[in-house]
Amino acid sequence: MAGVSSESLATALTALEAKLPTASLQLAKELFGILGMVDSSAGLRRALTDPSRSGDEKSALVRQLVGGKVSADAAEIAGGLASSRWASARDIGDALETLAATVVISVAENKSAVSASGITGLEELENDLFSFNQAVASSHEVQRALSEPQASAAAKATLAERLAPGASEEARVLITQAVTQPRGIKPTRLVARFAELAAKRQQRWIATVSVTRPLSQTQLARLQAGMNALYGRELKVNLSVDPSLIGGIRVQVGDEVLDASVLTRLGQLQRQLAG
Repeated sequence: MAGVSSESLATALTALEAKLPTASLQLAKELFGILGMVDSSAGLRRALTDPSRSGDEKSALVRQLVGGKVSADAAEIAGGLASSRWASARDIGDALETLAATVVISVAENKSAVSASGITGLEELENDLFSFNQAVASSHEVQRALSEPQASAAAKATLAERLAPGASEEARVLITQAVTQPRGIKPTRLVARFAELAAKRQQRWIATVSVTRPLSQTQLARLQAGMNALYGRELKVNLSVDPSLIGGIRVQVGDEVLDASVLTRLGQLQRQLAG
């Protein structure tokens, strides 16, 4: 996805962020359901991506189709996508799929407790998706069964459940979606794509910090506290030493890069490190 479609998806993802702290798996299932509706009708896809129609007209069409069948949030998200511009009829479906998967991933992210094995909800989700793909890869018979066009969606979902008996609820939602609606690609490739989305979201909360000299444990603790306060949540801090660094400290969290030479809030961290 590129060009205008990429811009529309980025806008939709930004708008979705406000809903993610309280989002549920039901919202994701509703969005996947709307995706199924869009995928099943070439006429609907053309209508939703017709550049001659206004955004309001296309949004109203979606809301009319899903009104009373899904939550207000799902209808709003789908309507927002319809009102945007898309380079191809396929792209709006790809965007819906990405938004639905992002909701599932955020539900895993929002789990406050760390599992008995000491991993977060996001890490658990990634592991479950990876384990499922490994299980499929180990059996040619399973691969054939999941790609058999005559097999029902229910049969494929049942098989997937057997392959991932201990998977989290979030992982089961994504795996079921991948095996029942792979949308023209191998189910394992779609599962891998979902895992990539989860990894990318997890990266948002990993801070890669470069400093000019090694830090003491006290300084490292101050750095951790400062980063947590700066972002309003617990971050995983990966520290590296770069003597050639200009500005004393450089931080990257997800796609955001903060440089102490230009950002005053990192100057506050430097003062904390100085003690």
